[in-house]
Amino acid sequence: MKKHPYHVLLALLTVLVLAACGKRIPKDFLPSDQLPRIYPDYTNVTVPINMAPLTFQMDQQAEDMVVRFTAAGQEYVCGGRQAQPDAKIWRKMAETAQGKAISVEVYARYEGQWTRYKPFSIYVSPDSIDPYISYRMISPSFVTYEELTINQRCLENYDESVIYDNMLCSTEKKGQCINCHHYQNYNPKRMQFHARQNLGGTALAIDGKLSKVNMKNDSILSAGVYPAWHPTEDLIVYSTNTTHQTFHTTDPNKIEVFDDASDLIAFDIGHNEVTNIENRKDEFEVFPAWSPDGRWLYYCSAHFEIADSAKDRGLEVIKRAYNVKYSIYRKPFDPSTRQFGERQMVFDAAAIDKSATLPRISPDGRFMMFTLGSFGVFHIWHHDADLWLLDLQTGQARNMKEINSRDTESYHSWSSNGRWVILSSRRTDGCFTRPFIAHVDSRGKGSKPFELPCKKPDRHLQLMKSYNIPEFMRGPVSIKPQQFADILKTDGLPAVKYVNKLRK
Repeated sequence: MKKHPYHVLLALLTVLVLAACGKRIPKDFLPSDQLPRIYPDYTNVTVPINMAPLTFQMDQQAEDMVVRFTAAGQEYVCGGRQAQPDAKIWRKMAETAQGKAISVEVYARYEGQWTRYKPFSIYVSPDSIDPYISYRMISPSFVTYEELTINQRCLENYDESVIYDNMLCSTEKKGQCINCHHYQNYNPKRMQFHARQNLGGTALAIDGKLSKVNMKNDSILSAGVYPAWHPTEDLIVYSTNTTHQTFHTTDPNKIEVFDDASDLIAFDIGHNEVTNIENRKDEFEVFPAWSPDGRWLYYCSAHFEIADSAKDRGLEVIKRAYNVKYSIYRKPFDPSTRQFGERQMVFDAAAIDKSATLPRISPDGRFMMFTLGSFGVFHIWHHDADLWLLDLQTGQARNMKEINSRDTESYHSWSSNGRWVILSSRRTDGCFTRPFIAHVDSRGKGSKPFELPCKKPDRHLQLMKSYNIPEFMRGPVSIKPQQFADILKTDGLPAVKYVNKLRK
């Protein structure tokens, strides 16, 4: 059949696009039946349709590289020392390939000879992902924490900005430490984070209005940390903790962070009131998380008895650290009466000589993802920590081997549509925590995780900081860092009033 002039023009435009890239497919090459060793490893991963381009480079010394992307008749060639696909072309190819795949061919030159590696696929899911994530950027240091920020990143491109900079309220003699940013139901207009030490307090941003709350009082252990904002109510559940750290001399886990006491409290935003909801003497309660319907509060608790005569509670925990095993519980909650019921066991990790932390419920209420390790509460420092998935309908729990690596998997959160999870992993080098993203289907089956794409693929090789607490957001936080600093420099609201039970 004779081609229409439009098709001829389209072919010419394709040639022009290829020419603009400045790269040509080598004519003479040695074929290899091996997949290319690239960094980040994006071979045969599944990505959202709205994800920024996946940039990569050879993970071995090469003189040059040429990469060809093809999808449904479309072709794009780029290369050099790094493959950095054009954003507009990538977006068009992803739209064409949704539900299918973009095929990738990598050619690398060594000592003047080209090698063509076995092609691989980048599968494009029609399931979109929330456009933003936020996280703390922190040095993995044990002596300084002031150079710390809460950042936000657009997943549809590479734009990154600072939400709050810890140095804005730190001085030469008085330091500040920020932690535990959180949102109500992925809403960037409803955010909170906690500041400790200098100008400490909890910063609340609710629909453009900023406030500072001094939550500590004589009826609770500490100010609130590890927040869980109710999906619909102006109610945040926190744990209150007395936290310590110690160092190992021979254990592969070089540092241990632990609690010698921890409880759960509920903070009523409207009334500026706090209530103890779990404070059993021989239990360490921590890491609250709400079900999507707001009718169940999940959390972790370890049974650990310390004699009243003990001179140093922290020392007692250090001596018996390998015996601290957390299991997962839940408490029913009635939003109409604001009353909690008695706790129920969800996953008895202690019964299998393990410790479970960080329960997170999928938006459809079907699955609970959590971190499982040998002992303790701070699994980010434990090399054996893995992600597990519990089917809340069947009660069956399993190791998510398709997502886990041979190193640490710790913090994790679900996207708002429940089809993606972002997880903290040290699989790259064992030292720095990087965010990885994986697709999870309706049956709870995960895909191969892929590292957060960056404009330059070697950014994480150069970055000497860890990503901490990655959270999905429906959009960016618009409040400026200085606005948060200004509110933290105020006295804030009067100390929170303690009440025996929540108001209706």
